[in-house]
Amino acid sequence: MNVVITGGTGFIGQALCATLLQSGHSVSVFTRNPEQHRHQSGVGAKQVLWNGESTGDWERVLEGADAVINLAGAPIADARWTPARKQLLINSRVHTTRIIVDAMSRRSSKPRVLISASGIGYYGASDDRVLEEGSVRGQGFLADLCLAWEAEALRAAEFGARVVTLRTGMVLEQDGGALPKMLLPFRLFAGGPIMPGTQWVSWIHRRDHIGLIQWALANNHVSGPLNAVAPEPVTMKTFCEVLGRVLHRPSWLPVPGIALNILLGELGTLMTTGQRVVPARAVAGGYPFQYPTLESALQAILTGTTAALRAA
Repeated sequence: MNVVITGGTGFIGQALCATLLQSGHSVSVFTRNPEQHRHQSGVGAKQVLWNGESTGDWERVLEGADAVINLAGAPIADARWTPARKQLLINSRVHTTRIIVDAMSRRSSKPRVLISASGIGYYGASDDRVLEEGSVRGQGFLADLCLAWEAEALRAAEFGARVVTLRTGMVLEQDGGALPKMLLPFRLFAGGPIMPGTQWVSWIHRRDHIGLIQWALANNHVSGPLNAVAPEPVTMKTFCEVLGRVLHRPSWLPVPGIALNILLGELGTLMTTGQRVVPARAVAGGYPFQYPTLESALQAILTGTTAALRAA
């Protein structure tokens, strides 16, 4: 397939580009810095200058493309949620998706598929209820953001595109995302759960996240919301216990939730609350998870790290 990717230079996007290229697909990456990212998206990926504006030469790349994968968006947890930061999070998702869909609509030969990122923040903070794709939307900033984000993507269905909104949980790998930030305290024998510890963590190995995107690309029956999480969510307490076990380190020093709220403000609630989300549609559709359990995922990611810690 001829695939166009926004957000192709990020933590997920770079690995996705490399995988698609290895599978024989043609990949074009929209980026503001083509020279800087020329070798980050894999040999053979075409770097296209993307100005973030409503029109530009980048639109021509969409002509005749088979699919668009929209992963653009400023990192959710990299800074305190000030009003300016919230607006950046909105613009980098909602506004960017609107621009992409509008450009797709103007092509004479339109992309047939749009896979657009979203998040499990759609469901809001919840209790022990199991949340599937058909569960109702929650409350709060992230829920509102995800609703607006998905609404822009779903407009592509109006001109016949098959649209998948990928509601992503915590993506695990050692070179990005939340996991590297969690490893340091454990290496220093000071690891432990963020309190209260009972909040649910819906996670996924990056290989399975990319696998779900490939699965959605290849299967015409997949459309609408798709939870990009592993089949077995765990509580924060269990997550840290498993992480400690894999690293051969204790999980004993809890992080007070109130400290995070004071330090990070509203962003702190992202870490002290959670959602028990399951990939109901992926399981029903037969997607074969490579890492269905947290221990198998962390073992695969941290094998080298664990060996180094033992040697130390």
